[in-house]
Amino acid sequence: MSSRSIIKAFGVPLAASLLAVLAACSSFPGVTVSRTGDDNAPVVSNSDDPEEDAIGAREHPRIVASYGGIYSDRQAEIMIARIVGRLLAAADQPNQKFTVTILDTAEVNAFALPGGYVYVTRGILALASDTSEIAAVLSHEIAHVTLKHARARTNRARTNEIVDKVVSGVFGADTATDQASNRSKMSLAAFSQQQELAADKEGILTSGRAGYDPHAAARFLGAMGRFAHFSAGDADQQGDFLSSHPSTPDRIQKAIETARAFFGAPGIGETDRLGYMAGIEGLAFGDSPAQGAVVGRRYINPTMKFTFEVPSNYTLQISKGAVVGVAGEGEAVRFDSAEVPASMGLEDYLKSGWIAGLQPSTVRSESANGFDMATGVAVTPQWNFRVAVVRHDGRVYRFIFAAKFDSAAFSKAAETTLKSFRAATAKDIGQVRKLVVRTITAGTVDTADSLARKMAGLGRGTDLFYILNNLYPGDTLVAGQKYKIVAVE
Repeated sequence: MSSRSIIKAFGVPLAASLLAVLAACSSFPGVTVSRTGDDNAPVVSNSDDPEEDAIGAREHPRIVASYGGIYSDRQAEIMIARIVGRLLAAADQPNQKFTVTILDTAEVNAFALPGGYVYVTRGILALASDTSEIAAVLSHEIAHVTLKHARARTNRARTNEIVDKVVSGVFGADTATDQASNRSKMSLAAFSQQQELAADKEGILTSGRAGYDPHAAARFLGAMGRFAHFSAGDADQQGDFLSSHPSTPDRIQKAIETARAFFGAPGIGETDRLGYMAGIEGLAFGDSPAQGAVVGRRYINPTMKFTFEVPSNYTLQISKGAVVGVAGEGEAVRFDSAEVPASMGLEDYLKSGWIAGLQPSTVRSESANGFDMATGVAVTPQWNFRVAVVRHDGRVYRFIFAAKFDSAAFSKAAETTLKSFRAATAKDIGQVRKLVVRTITAGTVDTADSLARKMAGLGRGTDLFYILNNLYPGDTLVAGQKYKIVAVE
């Protein structure tokens, strides 16, 4: 099993769906924005299907929780709400209400739920380069809703049953109490290839009728393909979105053909690059500090004020609301949290059925650096596990180490990591860097290479610059035009 496959096993990525939306003011007809503080009280959409409205309202808090919460950025929200308002008018959907949400995650993702709930991540906002590209994303998602693809996708009960089986393969039988299970049940927006192509076509028609560049869809599919290749080594950045919406040459060609057939050659329609760049100025980039940060081999959570470190052969990253890492081809670790009653002891929680193959005789209480812990060993036909739970500030955090083959080195790595769990100092928290998207104006002598060097201080920053701006090394730039960089602040 490859290191990427290992992380997929831990991230439990089940296909979400395609391109998305965000939102803002109630002054835009048919569009409601989710704001911070609304996480558990979603606005109830109003479609012509009460069952779908109920499904969306039920799943909305789970979506928000599993993707790191709602990201609030007023200028981005207003920009997206205006786009959605135009798209709804062009789609001739005067009675359809949409609740749009920006999710606080670096993942490049967008999807829709029944009942008019549409989501975009700030990661996908950072990748797009103009208003027409985000309009293409949003119109695709609106098409999924208006074409009722979620209903056509059911049997919903059967879908959830399959999801439960996938989750139970790693976490045991009790999926109802597991956050990863709740995340995985969000497969209501997993669409078939035929549905994706139908949404592509309908989305292109809608965005073109709304006055946006109809060729933006093909352009952005190409950008996503490049990002997919760039992210291939970054665990499961592609997981939910890019793997379920592959930017294949055939799909891009179909998008080009649709745009040409209905609207003509490229060069028509609004792109509004300048307005889009203003809308994403200052957008947070990468991992949210509120969700913690990976600094080398150390994970630091400045909000909950704790940290831990993995051995030198592990590579860490934040993925799907958890911290995941791999060591070589057959060893991985997942760190996440779970809701556990204060009255339940840690040993009892370990034995409560959430981890498959647990050997009860191995469970014991421990402590390190002032924290109460419980550890144990679990074995399944495919995996050997070292599991541990730590109680800190009213929450329970879980370490799950997995290896294809058990060994003393594997056991030592798990033990060393667990003993490194401690309270974070001011010096630790000071290492958490804030990354934001900034725009710079190209001068008359600037090239893609000269601007890319402004990101050379970031890991793979030069390559990232080219992808974020859909440029290639050696490209000349348009003097006076704005381009994106990622700055450390």
